[in-house]
Amino acid sequence: MSQEQKDAVDQLMREVPLDFAGDLAEQRVLLEQIMTSHPLADDVAIGSDAIGAVPVVSVELADIDAEGTILYFHGGAYTMGSAAAAAGLASELARRAECRVISVDYRLAPEHPYPAALEDALAAYEGVLGSGISASEIAVAGESAGGGLAMAMLAALPARGLPQPSSVTVFSPWVDLTLSGNSIVAKAAVDPSITAAGLRRRAADYIGEADAAGGLISPVFADLHGLPPLLVQAGSNEILLDDAARLAARAAADDVAVTLEITPGVPHVFQAFAAILDEADAALTRAGAFIRAHLRTTSTTHR
Repeated sequence: MSQEQKDAVDQLMREVPLDFAGDLAEQRVLLEQIMTSHPLADDVAIGSDAIGAVPVVSVELADIDAEGTILYFHGGAYTMGSAAAAAGLASELARRAECRVISVDYRLAPEHPYPAALEDALAAYEGVLGSGISASEIAVAGESAGGGLAMAMLAALPARGLPQPSSVTVFSPWVDLTLSGNSIVAKAAVDPSITAAGLRRRAADYIGEADAAGGLISPVFADLHGLPPLLVQAGSNEILLDDAARLAARAAADDVAVTLEITPGVPHVFQAFAAILDEADAALTRAGAFIRAHLRTTSTTHR
């Protein structure tokens, strides 16, 4: 692991003209181009489907005998991004977890503000359960806003009478849309890609007329009792650092088994740079092991 690798990733992200505070139509196109700029590995197969009437993208690896299913939620500040564009990171998590992935194409704001994305997440999860896959065979994961959506979905399950999955893994989760974390200001100078102005504008698009401090919008304020084991990973060079730390603290206070990993000197969703950053590869490997350790599949039951 080298400082040169970290510097290269930082420079790469600073050169990308992505600006969440900019024109949304332009930023959507740009983010899609960035996320799909590198081809998927040759052994990765993706397909389009619908589960629970929600469009999804399936991600499978040819050389892996997948035992579990990861229900995955992409990032993009609730206003951009797609399941297909996130297939690169999702597939690398799947590789290390030895699972298949169902990535949810939830509706985006401002065309579809809260609670549309949450409703889609719940419908997809219920659809996976209805397909004959038990909750113990499902892991939930998400990046950035997708991490926040994953946490909100799990917090909403008790009211639906639905079982919790085996675990939840979130990368740089955005779980406080009130933007009250100290790192929003304290880490502004070292975050190469995300700004408070951008988050504030996109949060307004998503929240609409709802309360930003509501637990199903900002899960850092939610009741997390009864949630499955939680892994939170973030980098020290991101303005959402406090979101990760406060989520872990809230989960611990609510008796959730939680692991918080802060990797120094790396940015928001640094796991996406596993091909060029040793810390990212190592973090994904730990995330995969965490998911495997909590799955309860046929093979693990009989080991």
